[in-house]
Amino acid sequence: MNSQPCKMLIPFDGTPGAQRALEYAVACRDMFRQPPVLLLLNVQWKVATGNVKLFISQDTIHDYYREQGMSALQPARARLDALELPYRYHVSVGTPADTIAQYAREHGVDQIVMCRKGKGGLQEFLLGSVVARVLHLAECPVLLVR
Repeated sequence: MNSQPCKMLIPFDGTPGAQRALEYAVACRDMFRQPPVLLLLNVQWKVATGNVKLFISQDTIHDYYREQGMSALQPARARLDALELPYRYHVSVGTPADTIAQYAREHGVDQIVMCRKGKGGLQEFLLGSVVARVLHLAECPVLLVR
């Protein structure tokens, strides 16, 4: 029998949907024999391509991604800190669905918890496509929260 705690990945972009997924993961902690390890992941779209790199240093670009990711993760970190719950966090750069699935694979994630849709319009279409792609790529269960 495996005595390792479950690793639960929560992709977090700062949206209300991501907040709902976080709250669901927090509420579910008592269902496990051992509280799960909460892993927060923010994925920044790669914006620095082509000629941009000729005018902006790689360090500046990296700092931008990190700053944007940490800003997006701040509400989740504040919530988990307030509850005194342990967690780990990471900021990645890439295509969200591919990066989420790859992170889950590389870190032995047991479950991904994410919101099933966004706010509406184009954002919902894009988020919906991210969810659909994560469902297709993930090698672990994906729990979709309303």
